[in-house]
Amino acid sequence: MHSPSQVPASRTMPERFERTSATSFMLWLIVLGFFAWSVNKTGVSLGDLWGGIPQMARLAGEMLPPSTARLEAVGWALLETFQMAFVGTVVGVLLSVPIAVLATPHLSPHPLVHHAARHLIAFFRTVPDLVWALLFVVSVGLGPFAGTLAIVIDKIGFCGRFFAEAMEEVDRGPQEALSAMGTGRLSLIVCSVFPAAMPSFINTSLFSLEKATRSSVVLGLVGAGGIGIELKVAMDLFNYDEAATIILAIFALVVLVERLSAVLRKKVL
Repeated sequence: MHSPSQVPASRTMPERFERTSATSFMLWLIVLGFFAWSVNKTGVSLGDLWGGIPQMARLAGEMLPPSTARLEAVGWALLETFQMAFVGTVVGVLLSVPIAVLATPHLSPHPLVHHAARHLIAFFRTVPDLVWALLFVVSVGLGPFAGTLAIVIDKIGFCGRFFAEAMEEVDRGPQEALSAMGTGRLSLIVCSVFPAAMPSFINTSLFSLEKATRSSVVLGLVGAGGIGIELKVAMDLFNYDEAATIILAIFALVVLVERLSAVLRKKVL
């Protein structure tokens, strides 16, 4: 074994960090300065957090034990929440498939159609589902239909992007062979592209259902149906024990959907 003094000069330890350039150093300073400014503007205060701990403890105390007075109503609202997520996901997935085909460069009939489909998907994806819910509440009124429509639009934005990427990454060999045999575009997509991209389609759809289940809870806060409105009413009336029941019910629903999704993913993929 060599002692440290016997290690050759060519085997000296590398530097732990690379020396940054002046430009990188300035960029880091700007990022740190913006972070410090953002902390100040958002009112982050450890003192306020520390002072709020007794209030949190009091709130937790009032939540225990959870109330079972409106268990049946909470159960029906929970079922409605999942129905919104399920219908919104199924319809959104079905609608996103043709839009994703148009957004795939080598499957789209024209570059203009490809760009239009890409921008439509991006628009649906970037606007939050809560904003869609507000728009649909104004358009079709309060209730689960508005929430379901919001989930449909959100799923088109989410699934459309990943479906298009999956079809873009599919091996082109079988498609080129079918094209050489004179196969039409629709037959090529159905017989070659969809089967190859199906595992990704299923995986994305199951993640969409999990995401929609969580989203449908929040949509109720703006009157778009589901159990969210039950939670808002309970909090507004200071029925914290009832709110605890609703939160536990939401937790159970989300965990159940995630477990079922994981089981289906293992069986299908």
